[in-house]
Amino acid sequence: MSLATEELTTVETAKKLGLLPDEFAKIKEILGRLPNFTELSIFSVMWSEHCSYKNSITWLKTLPKEGPHMLAKAGEENAGLVAIGDGLACAFKIESHNHPSAIEPYQGAATGVGGINRDIFTMGARPIAQLNSLRFGNPNLAKTQWLMRGVVKGIGDYGNAFGVPTVGGEVFFDDSFNVNILVNAMSVGIVKEGETVSAISYGAGNPVYIVGSSTGKDGIHGATFASGDLHDDSHEDLPSVQVGDPFMEKLLLEATLEIIKTGAVVGMQDMGAAGIICSTSEMSAKGKHGMNIWLDKVPTRQANMKGWEILLSESQERMLVVVKKGEEAAVEKIFEKWDLNCTQIGEVIEGERLQFFMGDEKLADVPADALVLGGGAPIYEREYTEPTYIKKNKAFDINSVKDVSDMPAVMMHLATHPNIASKRWVYTQYDSMVGTINMTTNRPSDAALIDVRGTKKGLALTVDCNSRYVYSDPEQGCAIAVAEAARNIVCSGGIPSAVTNCLNFGNPYNPEVYWQFVHAIKGMSKACLRFETPVTGGNVSFYNQSKNEQGEVPVFLLLLLEW
Repeated sequence: MSLATEELTTVETAKKLGLLPDEFAKIKEILGRLPNFTELSIFSVMWSEHCSYKNSITWLKTLPKEGPHMLAKAGEENAGLVAIGDGLACAFKIESHNHPSAIEPYQGAATGVGGINRDIFTMGARPIAQLNSLRFGNPNLAKTQWLMRGVVKGIGDYGNAFGVPTVGGEVFFDDSFNVNILVNAMSVGIVKEGETVSAISYGAGNPVYIVGSSTGKDGIHGATFASGDLHDDSHEDLPSVQVGDPFMEKLLLEATLEIIKTGAVVGMQDMGAAGIICSTSEMSAKGKHGMNIWLDKVPTRQANMKGWEILLSESQERMLVVVKKGEEAAVEKIFEKWDLNCTQIGEVIEGERLQFFMGDEKLADVPADALVLGGGAPIYEREYTEPTYIKKNKAFDINSVKDVSDMPAVMMHLATHPNIASKRWVYTQYDSMVGTINMTTNRPSDAALIDVRGTKKGLALTVDCNSRYVYSDPEQGCAIAVAEAARNIVCSGGIPSAVTNCLNFGNPYNPEVYWQFVHAIKGMSKACLRFETPVTGGNVSFYNQSKNEQGEVPVFLLLLLEW
């Protein structure tokens, strides 16, 4: 079947989609021809910073990954996985949803919660706890107050309705976050060792299903949106923000865990960033097989959606499932019981090509491996230089600070500062007792303590970072963040075992910003080696900066989770 030519693409088309001229040239080389618009859109989302980690993977690979409890190393699965004894494992991960939350705080934060929970239960683990870490600008600004209300309500509404307790987190205010807020969500789940499901596809002839919600136009090019700067017209990118449905996700959770027990599942993956194209390419590349996908078979909730819109939509509460041929009925029956879509949209094929169709028309034909991290996706080693402010910081003399005469005024300032004052107004909006597994709700602790049902075990969980420490000295500040997390675990009676991270920085093409990133990685490595807490995975979010009269101001945060 011949390929649809659609609109002819040029380097200008590529630039509009967020690709560099050199990347456009590489795409033509990979395909051996000029890509059509659908194919170029595929590469634009899969080679975006959000999906490819092209500017960070070189340094992420230097993080320590070996540990006595590790069951899945960073990058092997949707989330980190460590053994906790008695044949049980803990799956956990943290991710950012910054740009969507800055544009539409309620849905941006809510879908961040939904997405991270799907990463956990896609592996076969049942989520048992959620945490978050938030960064806002000046709390006296009307915009900051609007963003705070929307984000906190979005997290609370989604988590409460989904039925998983929010057991910990942190909130920090600084003027540097006036434009780019940071919203980082985390989920933790429990699964029996050996009962996890991998995000993989293999076995020619095996059917490919899309399950869960119908597909809409929300979230199209969301990965590209998250891989660029926010600007004055970013509000016009509102369609890049997904819309969540926690009740649908609860149904999807139960149906997903039930089909895993049938033994009919070959592989399964959440349809988060980049939607269908991300799931099909990553699963196919991992299993060294290809897929034929008919986009016109995908259940949609909007009429007349184009093929590339269906392919790139990031509509929430959806999964891609590869089922063993001959066992389709068992899977379909379960999803019918839970009143969810369960539609076969394709099949696994020999080779490693992904072919997408609308009826009899072939829209795209691309190699799966060329789209993914570790395959053909570009990897860059950026130049970095020490920021000028670092020398100024080092030149500071503590003896130059004058003695304070009005100590009562100082104490009053500290006691009323929003970064020190109680955050009760935030956490009381979250349901911390749903499921009645939170052991610390009425007994405050340095880390959340979670009961592992049916055992005498508990998990200690915390998110920690001092953004100003990391800004002042990224390497030392990041090491301090790891140490703080370890102390909070120990002071709560736990033993530090493993780390997941969420790295939020400015533009990676800025050498001074990249220097911050590199030295934060070095600090994390140093501390994790010292505490014997391997990094199981995490998330990198670049382009968190804004512009003011003085020019570009990098804004970043680093988060740690340990249990």
